[in-house]
Amino acid sequence: MALTDDTDRDGQFTAQLRHLERHHLLRQPKSLESATGPVVSIDGRQVILLASNDYLGLATHPRLIQAAVQATETFGVGAGASRLVSGTLPPHKELESALARFKGTEGALVFGSGYLANLGLIPALIGSGGMIFADRLCHASLIDGCRLSGAEFRVFRHRDVSHLESLLRRRPARRRTLIVTDGLFSMDGDAAPLSDIAILAERYDAQVLVDDAHGTGVMGERGRGTLEHWGVESRIPFHMGTLGKALGGIGAYVVGPASFIAYLINTARSFMFTTAPPPASAAASVAALAILETEPERRARLWANRRHLFSGLRTLGFTTTDSLSPIIPVLIGEAERALAMAEKLLEHGVYAPAIRPPTVPKGTSRIRVTVTSEHTSEQLDAALEAFRKAGKDLGLI
Repeated sequence: MALTDDTDRDGQFTAQLRHLERHHLLRQPKSLESATGPVVSIDGRQVILLASNDYLGLATHPRLIQAAVQATETFGVGAGASRLVSGTLPPHKELESALARFKGTEGALVFGSGYLANLGLIPALIGSGGMIFADRLCHASLIDGCRLSGAEFRVFRHRDVSHLESLLRRRPARRRTLIVTDGLFSMDGDAAPLSDIAILAERYDAQVLVDDAHGTGVMGERGRGTLEHWGVESRIPFHMGTLGKALGGIGAYVVGPASFIAYLINTARSFMFTTAPPPASAAASVAALAILETEPERRARLWANRRHLFSGLRTLGFTTTDSLSPIIPVLIGEAERALAMAEKLLEHGVYAPAIRPPTVPKGTSRIRVTVTSEHTSEQLDAALEAFRKAGKDLGLI
């Protein structure tokens, strides 16, 4: 990567890039030469992919592709305007109806991405007079939404409900309060204790916002997400999630009471002032929801594969987090060693990149392994052998 160019006349960009490079934090996208899947092509080689959030293998499912093609032929490539101008098309309305049915709520609202949803949702929920308490490891979009709201903002220790309660107890009386958390944490694979959080919210008259991006389609008896997993769907009346992970597409949703959805339509700026998602992506997500409900065997395969890979990594001697999801972080430590591990894995036929600060705290760099329903046992065994060789090469096991 070139670190100088004519536009950087005073060197400010180059200096920052060199600083990142010295600390092994410089990033460049790795290009795949094939569609996402259990095996992908990188630099002309076929390698096992353990870095995709396409947990159910729906991104390349023929029904999703057919739905997207048909919607494109009928409605065009783009929606042409924001939803409140002329950008609301039949696939958008069909998707919102399907999401509300699937989630058991009165209404749903679709956003262009999870980041946009959180940037619009949180400031619509609470403003400068309120208080927000957020889990320390919340996704960046949640943190940015909290800051954008103008509310007083505090973090509680990761999944520590005792710390959260101590903060709630000390807040000023009758001050509007929002508790913010991921359902499943994207870099650790562990789950928020939503039952305990719901109890505290009721005790201290607070609202709860759950970002269930990684839980939707994965957690719960029917794949409805982390709220279903903990049995708190009736106690936490609204939440958001994404369409770009287990559902295989792109975009995000908010579900909840009809009055709440109507309120967001009129107040969430990232909904009001952006072009509507392409009709193809909405139609593909409708197809994905139908597959999720009619093919439970996909989730069964996912969880069997997760058990296989998790137990195999532990048996080899790697240190993992307390993950209870298809996200299995292998903890390495310093960024330089994590990068070396990722490079060794790729040499041995596995693509699983290093995750480094600021995505994770300093000293906790890791290989974030994700498994899907579409990996075969043979592929997982080959991946474990690659981890064994790479770990031995670097003295990690």
